Amino acid sequence: MEKNTPKQAAQMVTVEQDEAERRLDNFLLSRLKGVPRSRIYKMIRSGEVRVNKGRAKPDRRLCCGDRVRIPPVRIGIVEPVRRGGRDSARWLEDRILYEDRDLLVLDKPSGLAVHGGSGVAFGAIELLRMLRGEHDRLELVHRLDRDTSGCLLVAKRRPALRHLHELFRNGEVQKCYTALLLGNWKGGNLIVDEPLLTTQRRNGERHVKVSAQGKRARTRFVPQQSYAGAQLTSIELETGRTHQIRVHAAHLGHPVAGDRRYGADKDRVVDESGLQRLFLHAATLVFESPRGDRVIRAESPLDEHLAAVLEKMDQD
Repeated sequence: MEKNTPKQAAQMVTVEQDEAERRLDNFLLSRLKGVPRSRIYKMIRSGEVRVNKGRAKPDRRLCCGDRVRIPPVRIGIVEPVRRGGRDSARWLEDRILYEDRDLLVLDKPSGLAVHGGSGVAFGAIELLRMLRGEHDRLELVHRLDRDTSGCLLVAKRRPALRHLHELFRNGEVQKCYTALLLGNWKGGNLIVDEPLLTTQRRNGERHVKVSAQGKRARTRFVPQQSYAGAQLTSIELETGRTHQIRVHAAHLGHPVAGDRRYGADKDRVVDESGLQRLFLHAATLVFESPRGDRVIRAESPLDEHLAAVLEKMDQD
C-alpha cells in the first residue's frame, strides 16, 4: 500500500562542487527519491523547476553555485519498504562482486529493475541505498534491462561517477554479455553496425528498432557453443543503446531466447528446456579505476536457472 507525505514547500538548492557537471534531471532524481521519473520531467518541461531563476532543459549540466528551484511535490512512500528498512535489503550483500572506496559492482538478478518507477516501487539502487544508508551517495553508472542479470556498476562518490561516465562515453569500458540465441548459427564472429531508434508506445513502453534515423550502435557476436536450434554466444558492446543486444540479435534472425518483446513467436528453448526468463547475462566489466591505479575486472557467473537450461539442451 502506498501513502503520500504532505506536500513540501518549494526548495532553493545551491549546487555544490561534487555535483557540478551533473545533468539537471539526474540531480532532481537524486533529491526527490520516490518521485516517478515521468513527474520530474513534467516539472522541468512546465517550468516548475528553475535554474538561476530561468527555465532549463533536462540535460543541462549544472555548475557549482547554480541555484535550483525544486517545486513542492508529494513523495510517495512504499509502506513495505519503509517497514523493512535496511534488513529488507541485506540479501544484496552476498551479491556484491567487487567494492572499494569509490564504487561497487552488483550481481543484479533477473527480474529486479535497476531503479524504481513505471509501476516498480523500488529497484536495485533504492535497495542499495537502504542497505548502506546516507554515508555513501550511491548512483547508477549505467543500466541493465530488468530481465537482464549480471554486472551492474554503481558509484559511491560524485568524482567516481563522473570518471566512470567518461569511460563509458569514450568506449573505454569492456562490456561482455552471454546470451543464448535462437536458430542455427552459420560462420564465425560477426559485427552488427546498425543504428537504433527508440520510440515510445501509448502505454509509455519503449520500443527500439533498426532505423537510419537512429543513433549509431555496434555489437560484436562471438559464437561459443552450438546446441540444437540455439547458439551460446559471447557479445561485446562497443556502444550502449537501449535494448541494443536484443534488437541487433533479432535483426540477424537470431533473437535472444526468452525475449518476449523482440523474440520469435516459436521459442524452442522456452518450450523444451523450461527457460523462464530472458537468456541475457552481463558477464564481465573491465575498466580503469577512478583513481587510475589499477584495472578492475568484475565477473558474474551464469545463475543456476540459466545453467540448468543449458544442461537440458543437446549440444551439436
